[in-house]
Amino acid sequence: MASLGFAHQISMGAGSNSVTEFPVTRTRPGWRRSCNFSKNRIGFRILASENHAAGEPDLSVTVNGLKMPNPFVIGSGPPGTNYTVMKRAFDEGWGAVIAKTVSLDAAKVVNVTPRYAKLRAGANGSLKGQIIGWENIELISDRPLETMLKEFKQLKEEYPDRILIASIMEEYDKAAWQELIERVEETGIDAIEINFSCPHGMPERKMGAAVGQDCALLEEVCGWINEKATVPVWAKMTPNITDITQPARVALSTGCEGVSAINTIMSVMGINLDSLRPEPCVEGYSTPGGYSSKAVHPIALAKVMSIAQMMKKEFGDKDCSLSGIGGVETGGEAAEFILLGASTVQVCTGVMMHGYGLVNKLCTELKDFMKKHNFSSIEDFRGASLDYFTTHTDLVRRQQEAIRERRAVKKGLQSDRDWTGDGFVKETESMVSN
Repeated sequence: MASLGFAHQISMGAGSNSVTEFPVTRTRPGWRRSCNFSKNRIGFRILASENHAAGEPDLSVTVNGLKMPNPFVIGSGPPGTNYTVMKRAFDEGWGAVIAKTVSLDAAKVVNVTPRYAKLRAGANGSLKGQIIGWENIELISDRPLETMLKEFKQLKEEYPDRILIASIMEEYDKAAWQELIERVEETGIDAIEINFSCPHGMPERKMGAAVGQDCALLEEVCGWINEKATVPVWAKMTPNITDITQPARVALSTGCEGVSAINTIMSVMGINLDSLRPEPCVEGYSTPGGYSSKAVHPIALAKVMSIAQMMKKEFGDKDCSLSGIGGVETGGEAAEFILLGASTVQVCTGVMMHGYGLVNKLCTELKDFMKKHNFSSIEDFRGASLDYFTTHTDLVRRQQEAIRERRAVKKGLQSDRDWTGDGFVKETESMVSN
């Protein structure tokens, strides 16, 4: 009903360079029309979601050929760091699990402790205030790749109908990227998410956000990846960039089936006013890290909205997907991402704060939202709010037309000259929309 269709265009916009096509020949059967061009990628395991209770909204989604019981996905990070926690996620009912990012050589990954810091809403950072911000300086998985691969395989053997997605990241080396893809695919994983967006750790090796912030580099690496991959590929976008639609466009144009947005925002959580040292503090020192939790939600919505508008305009007839990430702890917050065009919604920090059972709350609240609006499926409202974004100039035009139509019936103030000192607060409130 309100889906994001995608019309493919190679141009990156006025004044930008065109994106090179990467012709890819697949030999494995069972693939469907891809986001960019024909790829004979392998077919996928299907998770049945029949027998929904009469009148109950259907939360199941099919994304790039992958069927999930609901749109809620464990985001790459600590909640997907080993077999035990990923098994727990499947048992609790998450629609899919994205494992913590792996690379070929885990020996180069050395984490520190403490590596998290919280921001609370209470006055002066009161310990009793609600947690609204979360910073981490954690790196990708420090477990041996062989161990992670063994656990991927074990999970797929035990949960053959559940969707397991490998998150991968490598240095600027074609052979390394393609070896890593081959090895994770051998375990039976259903899709791959490419970490082009980790804001900290090893940028000197052209890893993470160092790739996602450089469209030329991103284009080349995506070419290597899609030349090798035989399962759907999602590119995870960094918000630490002026225009997030540019790397998203490159990723889709070079063969990725989907994009995920956003990863964490580069941040400094704060300074301890007693010790004068930054947080999180490791032996008296710190480093900028990635910011997540509720405080990033509005920023994430804006980034997802921009990507979705670009995808609708330029990739409208293609089977591309968008996965929304950022500050989701309620079903309503998830619904906002879907209303902007996301097919799935990832949660990472929320799980770290509330546990794996959070998915039950998310499903219940999302169903309540759907019942309120008489939506029977996710597709009934996916992208429904996207067309209501416009320019400020257009807002002025629309309001002027509305005023004329209402015969100048006034809502709020129409000009700065109308402000008064005595009624300032009420006049302010008259122009608040929520």
